[in-house]
Amino acid sequence: MPKLQHFRGLRANRKMKGIILAGGRGSRLYPITKATCKQLLPIYDKPMIYYPLSILMMAEIRDILLITTPEDQERFQKLLGDGSQWGISIQYDVQKQPVGIADSFCIAEKFIGFEPVALILGDNIFYGHNLSSILQRAKQLHQGAMIFGYEVQDPQRYGVLAFDEEQKVVDIIEKPVDPPSRYAVTGLYFYDADVIEIAKELTPSARGEYEITDVNVAYLKKSALNCHLFERGFAWLDTGTPDAMQKAANYVQTIQERQGIKIGCVEEIAHQMGFIDEEQLERLAYNLAPSEYSNYLLGTTGITHSPALRPKSI
Repeated sequence: MPKLQHFRGLRANRKMKGIILAGGRGSRLYPITKATCKQLLPIYDKPMIYYPLSILMMAEIRDILLITTPEDQERFQKLLGDGSQWGISIQYDVQKQPVGIADSFCIAEKFIGFEPVALILGDNIFYGHNLSSILQRAKQLHQGAMIFGYEVQDPQRYGVLAFDEEQKVVDIIEKPVDPPSRYAVTGLYFYDADVIEIAKELTPSARGEYEITDVNVAYLKKSALNCHLFERGFAWLDTGTPDAMQKAANYVQTIQERQGIKIGCVEEIAHQMGFIDEEQLERLAYNLAPSEYSNYLLGTTGITHSPALRPKSI
């Protein structure tokens, strides 16, 4: 197994922005995405978009931009609002055409400003021990880039890490026919503000997209790319196909039923991170009644039930 590369360029208390890319046509999921986007589809007991949103929240990122299609923006706004109910801020922008992940930074230029930024793909799920600590450490990045590698069976589907004899990353190859390793780059990235100018200078790939791999290679050439390899025991799930969605739902269900917890529960995470207090969490829980999800928030989190907070309709 390649050695874990050290986090470089860290600084405490940096304000970092977060971006969720939830665009695209979802054509691999047709016909179920003909009437809605895939990130609004359920993964077991919650919308897919909750999972990447929860990752940014676990990284203590509270200023978030959701990039979606013009057709789907209103649907996301109806579901997520402005984020204030969870103690965060959610803004919205659109990607008119699916021209690549790296296009996100051009769309979000004003939103990012001169701050570092984390980008997560709207169909990615992460789960594992000590994940919050890893994310919060990555959030302290102020110079360079941080990517995450994960060992997969089918690396030819992804951007793949190449290592030298000392097991350091020397290249990233997009969808290689002959993969140099089994370590794929996941859909979670942390960058300094230079990412905007790097993205602007990209040219489209052979498939007509602005590739995130080209962004990462640009940082690698500057010796400014950090890489953390998720070890065994972590789960990274890409839910872009019907089969992958079903497997992800089964995984979430199994973990939740076995451990009595919920993965990607944004209300619980907001409370754990100190974004909202117990009263607000209880209010959110009652607004979701009489669901099992509401019962979980009221029960497992140990909140005192306050009838005064119950909506009149309950």
